[in-house]
Amino acid sequence: MRTIQELLASRENSEVHTISPNDTLFDAVTRMVDKNIGSVLVVEDNTIKGIISERDYLRFIAKEGHSARETPAHKVMTRKVIYVTPEATIDAVMGIMTEARIRHVPILTEGRLMGIVSIGDLVKQISSDQEVHINTLEEFISDPYPGPEISPARRANG
Repeated sequence: MRTIQELLASRENSEVHTISPNDTLFDAVTRMVDKNIGSVLVVEDNTIKGIISERDYLRFIAKEGHSARETPAHKVMTRKVIYVTPEATIDAVMGIMTEARIRHVPILTEGRLMGIVSIGDLVKQISSDQEVHINTLEEFISDPYPGPEISPARRANG
């Protein structure tokens, strides 16, 4: 079973985008749009204070009606951030995300931020792993028996 550490190692870009708690919600959304990502971590003094996702922004605008340009991130962020360690399996993290109904999970080791994975990252990796598995099975099935060729006359005589 693949681990999150293996997934992070295989990615070209493992940059984690963060903002401070006093940056505005507009700053967070602008960063997400510019980087084509679905969330940013809210970090202060190298400690994760929260996370802001596209969903958080939409809830805020729909319910509050305040300006994103004036609202600090700490007023909108999700404070309870679920995280995993690099040793967690992709399947386990997929289960956590499904159960918690979240799409982004930071990866921490000994309190240090190592990266972040999205549900899209996990689905892409699972799909790739399944494709490799299917190709391996197809090659195995279609490969002729690796023994000496038996002549038709010998086959008939047993």
